[in-house]
Amino acid sequence: MRILALLAFCSSMSLAACPPLLDYQSKTLKGEAFDLCSYSGKPILVVNTASKCGFTPQFEKLEKIYAKYKEQGLLVVGFPSNDFKQELTDNKEIGDFCRLTYFVKFPMLEKSSVRGSNANPLFQRLSRASDTTPKWNFYKYLIAPDGKTVSAYSSLTEPDDKEIIAKIESWLKK
Repeated sequence: MRILALLAFCSSMSLAACPPLLDYQSKTLKGEAFDLCSYSGKPILVVNTASKCGFTPQFEKLEKIYAKYKEQGLLVVGFPSNDFKQELTDNKEIGDFCRLTYFVKFPMLEKSSVRGSNANPLFQRLSRASDTTPKWNFYKYLIAPDGKTVSAYSSLTEPDDKEIIAKIESWLKK
């Protein structure tokens, strides 16, 4: 009985520790459960993606950054969206394209809206926290380990931009 009480207490403590910004659950393109709270305390690079966009080659740099820093705690996470009419039809098709064309291994979540009244809850919060909504595909939000501080970067900013990398590296050293 004491073990159950302890487990319930620990579970409630971990839920309380999740910053409101990161309180987001979804599924990956493969249908697996994904909980952003489990990355609390780590830097997170959030990107809205589209398979048929001129910025789609940024997948390569996103994957390189993920491969280089994931063991140190960085999460790169992609959010496919058809808000700009450049995404494939379904999650399987998107997943196959990302995996086979760009060898993407970082988490890609199920297709959703990232702007306007239909935006998924995370993008609604990111837009409020940064005072900007995605203007196009491959808009980037860098969330600090505190789960509150958000920096936004346009589609024109490459994922390996010096400012982005400097912030990531400084947060990983702490």
